[in-house]
Amino acid sequence: MSDIQVPGEKHQQPGPTDKSRADLRNDTERSALVADALRAGNGLGSRVRLRVYGESMLPALWPGHVVEIASCSLEDVRPGEIVLALRDGRLFLHRLVKSQANGFVLCGDSMPGPDPLYPTEALLGRLVNGTDADIEKKQSFTASAWNRGLGLMFCHCGIFRRLALKLNRRRSASARQFRIVESL
Repeated sequence: MSDIQVPGEKHQQPGPTDKSRADLRNDTERSALVADALRAGNGLGSRVRLRVYGESMLPALWPGHVVEIASCSLEDVRPGEIVLALRDGRLFLHRLVKSQANGFVLCGDSMPGPDPLYPTEALLGRLVNGTDADIEKKQSFTASAWNRGLGLMFCHCGIFRRLALKLNRRRSASARQFRIVESL
């Protein structure tokens, strides 16, 4: 499986330019490919791997993490699980808050409030495995008060978020350098 960006959270410069329109078109096409790959399995266990680029799920998921998503239906997931949804040609990897007859509600751990209601067919799959881009290890992705508390700190304290992201980048760079030296 190849790493595909989760384009729904990529920050772009304001104002329409030819480049930003082309990026948006490419993101929409990538999102459609991911959706097609997960829906093609018809519940037979289709899986894709994606590289996370957004910050809305800090501290559970960090930019650069590679995650594995398995196709599922809304009946298969419980509140607190991290799921992948498609809205307006963009992918969102957020935590399920609640499901109801006409759709479901998601929220990023470091977001101030929940996303608008998604239609039931927008659910593509659930997070089944996450690995740091540099350290192969399984992680627990269930909701916890700890994750939500840290997430709210990342949401409301910009300097705390920037510091954590900078430390994470340094740790990732150190791990890559160590792996390169180790392989020589």
